[in-house]
Amino acid sequence: MASRSRSYTQLLGLLSFNLLLFTTSTKAVRVGVILHKPSAPTLPVFREAPAFRNGDQCGNLEADHIHIAMTLDTNYLRGTMAAVLSLLQHSSCPENLSFHFLSLAHFENDLFTSIKSTFPYLNFKIYQFDPNLVRSKISKSIREALDQPLNYARIYLADIIPTSVDRIIYLDSDLVVVDDIEKLWHVEMEGKVVAAPEYCHANFTYYFTKAFWSDPELVKVLEGKRPCYFNTGVMVVDVGKWRRGMYTQKVEEWMTVQKQRRIYHLGSLPPFLLIFAGDIKAVDHRWNQHGLGGDNFEGKCRTLHPGPISLLHWSGKGKPWLRLDSRKPCSVDHLWAPYDLYRSSRHSLEE
Repeated sequence: MASRSRSYTQLLGLLSFNLLLFTTSTKAVRVGVILHKPSAPTLPVFREAPAFRNGDQCGNLEADHIHIAMTLDTNYLRGTMAAVLSLLQHSSCPENLSFHFLSLAHFENDLFTSIKSTFPYLNFKIYQFDPNLVRSKISKSIREALDQPLNYARIYLADIIPTSVDRIIYLDSDLVVVDDIEKLWHVEMEGKVVAAPEYCHANFTYYFTKAFWSDPELVKVLEGKRPCYFNTGVMVVDVGKWRRGMYTQKVEEWMTVQKQRRIYHLGSLPPFLLIFAGDIKAVDHRWNQHGLGGDNFEGKCRTLHPGPISLLHWSGKGKPWLRLDSRKPCSVDHLWAPYDLYRSSRHSLEE
């Protein structure tokens, strides 16, 4: 009997201990769940940018604002910071620039802190982009970076930013602006949905596959259109017309066809060409000196095209910050370096 009583007492004690453990460790269990959520990688640290102020000629009304959209990718953040600095530095009314950043939700707080500490006076807002909008629609392309959901965020831009914004400039993160962005902002759209530098006499056979060209119904889409290419990394978009024309859905429809038939190789560009090729407002080529990152496979060095330059764009595989860090930069990468705010160990020692 004594042995049974002792065992029974031990059992009660064990149950009481487990109950106490469960009661006092609820928070620990919850913390454990939180730790399994996606967390942002360690972000680079940037130096604080100078404060750029408006001149006396600048208005202070909402109508005077210039709206700029960019994506916030943790892998391209260094490029974004350089792009923002270049825009502010060359703007005649820097305080009138309103930035609309699209990022993945679970990185939002870290990215907000990074931008705010680098540009304390910047007028900006971060919007959560749901990658599930496009994840099932993306087809594998020739380069992995082109397949990331944020690369397709520009398609949903009109659905994400406030309805009060009726025009926006979309910019990639691998560029710098060396002119006043207000000049591009005031382009006369002439009723078009998109304005961008345009390159006609393009050979569309490079953009689409044999499956596309062998289908008489698909080929009809390009019939009667001027063979004009444009880079979607620099666009002025009439957001109101985009919404009314339901262009997000039109791009998605072509992505569905691509998923079923594989009619092109590149990422988000071909659907834009199928819808807008030859039907955009052309702006001066100086606003997109693109291709400085080289081709999509090797990223070999390229030289500048002749003519005036307002925007330098490292589209392609090679990015200037990576090539500079590897100490194997191309000559054009030195044009990007003055806008680099990255606080490297070298900078820390100098300070």
